[in-house]
Amino acid sequence: MSAVAQRLQGRSELGVSALLLVLGVVVLVDAARIPTDFTQRGPVGPAAVPVVVGVALLVLAVLLALDVLRGGHGESETGEDVDLSHRSDWRTVLLLLGAFLANAVQIERVGWPISGAVLFWGAAYALGSRHLLRDPLIAVVLSVVTYLVFARGLGIGLPAGVLEGIL
Repeated sequence: MSAVAQRLQGRSELGVSALLLVLGVVVLVDAARIPTDFTQRGPVGPAAVPVVVGVALLVLAVLLALDVLRGGHGESETGEDVDLSHRSDWRTVLLLLGAFLANAVQIERVGWPISGAVLFWGAAYALGSRHLLRDPLIAVVLSVVTYLVFARGLGIGLPAGVLEGIL
């Protein structure tokens, strides 16, 4: 093992630092591309917040890297709800992924109220709920309420699909 590899052994937090650095650069590059016209934007402009966020990400990346190189490290998981001796529950993950993909495929055809109900019911089923009457009813209520809040209340365009004109 090379000297550099030995020095980096056990310092995986440097990967997080590198990710923060890349994100900071991306945010600053995008902020520099925002078209601005002084007569329309006023004294601050639309790039002010992205520049502050980008600089903050760069500063955090450097501070984290310095801390890790000086011997600092993240604490290991000690939560009482985590049992590291158990395997991952891939069945639940795959069922949740299936519910999400079913929603993504259906949303344009049947609309959010129906595809959202499938998503909510699928998530409840994947996470272990087996109430055959209650879960679909709650899923329908949640999807219709979220549709009304987002589409009607906030003006965010969610597709109504086959329920266009009804909701």
